Amino acid sequence: MMSSNSANTIKRMCVVGAGQMGIGIGLVAARVAKLDVQFIDSSPAQLEKGLAFLDKLLVKDVARGRCTEDERANVKSRISTVTSIGEMAGADFVVEAVSENVELKRRIFTELSEKLPLDAILATNTSSISITKIASAARRPENVIGMHFMNPVPVMKLVEIIPGLQTSKETLDTTLGLAQRMGKTTTMSQDVPGFIANRLLMPYINEAVIALQEGIATKEDIDTTMKLGTNNPMGPLTLADFIGLDTCLAIMKVLHTELGDSKYRPAVLLQKYVDAGWLGVKSGKGIYDYSSKN
Repeated sequence: MMSSNSANTIKRMCVVGAGQMGIGIGLVAARVAKLDVQFIDSSPAQLEKGLAFLDKLLVKDVARGRCTEDERANVKSRISTVTSIGEMAGADFVVEAVSENVELKRRIFTELSEKLPLDAILATNTSSISITKIASAARRPENVIGMHFMNPVPVMKLVEIIPGLQTSKETLDTTLGLAQRMGKTTTMSQDVPGFIANRLLMPYINEAVIALQEGIATKEDIDTTMKLGTNNPMGPLTLADFIGLDTCLAIMKVLHTELGDSKYRPAVLLQKYVDAGWLGVKSGKGIYDYSSKN
């Protein structure tokens, strides 16, 4: 017997965080899965910026013949915004997509638990933090799960699904079904630091930053070597800028702290870039300079 919270009966999603990841998740949920989506962000300016970015993506798709003006209008009609969890209209499924800060995420999950029905599923888009630890802040930790989307969400097909120690089979099955409704391919990881993708990717990026730090080669030669020598679509330093150097640093810190192995120690240069506010594409400058493109 299917539960009332099965993937096919989910009609409304809330996304906490209107940054690039949150907006991408909400867009795919509204457009592909046909869900009503409400974005929650404490910053009205960020909500405005996020919705403008969402519409820009839709306009591009109309221009490329991937959707019609009517479809664009329908997607936008399914989207709403609020500035606090207290104002949210309720949801069957929530995806949290805020920065990689465990205490912030735990506070959000506590607040969501107090606001939502007991059977609502709470997913976190964390890319490295323990699902079990986040879930322990919720009223019903068995309804909490990791749902790690890849950036940019409308383009990347993969979602990593990470059950915590407390996650129920019903929550897992519903989440897998919803990911399928959103047109995604899923893989499943144990609840360990970095899961699959970032356990492999972030040490690679970190080592590239160390190579730059030690003067082994220029940033251009490091990226060109890995692009043309290993058939990657972009070099590790360009990829780091695209992901966000602050995000890379946060994930490396989690890996280093939780696993205790010196091979995960963040590059000193990575910390310096973040301290300088050079976060990559989103700030206009990172390992490369993007100011002319902005």
